[in-house]
Amino acid sequence: MSQSILTTRIMEALGAGRKALIPFLPGGFPDKERFFDELAALDAGGADVIEIGVPFSDPVADGPVVEKASLACLLDGTCLAWLLGELTRRKGRYRAGLVLMGYYNPFLQYGLDALARDAAAAGVAGCIVPDLPLEESGPMAEALGKRGLDLIPLIGLNTPEERLAAYAKTARGYVYFVSVLGTTGMRESLPAEITERLKVVRRLFDVPVALGFGIKSPGQLTAFGDLIDGVVFGSALIAHIDAGGTAAEFMERWRS
Repeated sequence: MSQSILTTRIMEALGAGRKALIPFLPGGFPDKERFFDELAALDAGGADVIEIGVPFSDPVADGPVVEKASLACLLDGTCLAWLLGELTRRKGRYRAGLVLMGYYNPFLQYGLDALARDAAAAGVAGCIVPDLPLEESGPMAEALGKRGLDLIPLIGLNTPEERLAAYAKTARGYVYFVSVLGTTGMRESLPAEITERLKVVRRLFDVPVALGFGIKSPGQLTAFGDLIDGVVFGSALIAHIDAGGTAAEFMERWRS
């Protein structure tokens, strides 16, 4: 099987001497028209992978910033079908690898085979599903795999080593390491035990490791060195745009 485009983009960033930049933006935020302007700005600003949130009415892993933004998108009529349709119209415009991040229910309701077909047609390279346990991930992983898409594993501080090893056997694209226990959102500091856990993850996984949840500023990453290959930032980006800023400004800060 050929190397995932997501792995390729992250490895290209590492080859350039930097961590891969992986912004998260809810689909349809800050509104349906501006969303694609901000998506293009993230891409032009140096994003290597872009995680696009699929709004859902019961976002159990989302902190207040992401939850508020996603609810506004839902009320504005953003849904999975709309997102895929609009991305299909713009296929080929983005260098960054695109990932859909959402809860299992909307994907299941859409139909896993239909999701894989339409996501591939839209230029999407993978999916992240926070509420899909490893034991139940087979059907979705199979459907996506048939179309060349990756199901990105989400792991954390409390994931047992034997479970990490099970995830590592089938991981493609990259692995998303959740830096904190609880929901998304900016933290002033990150748990001290992350470093030791990342050493275990690095030993078990052959795919790149991205650190996310709680990331507020580039300075928080210095402690992890070569243990991580990329950083995911969502709440900080959303708050910046919500306050009147732009994705272009935000990416300039993270590139410097």
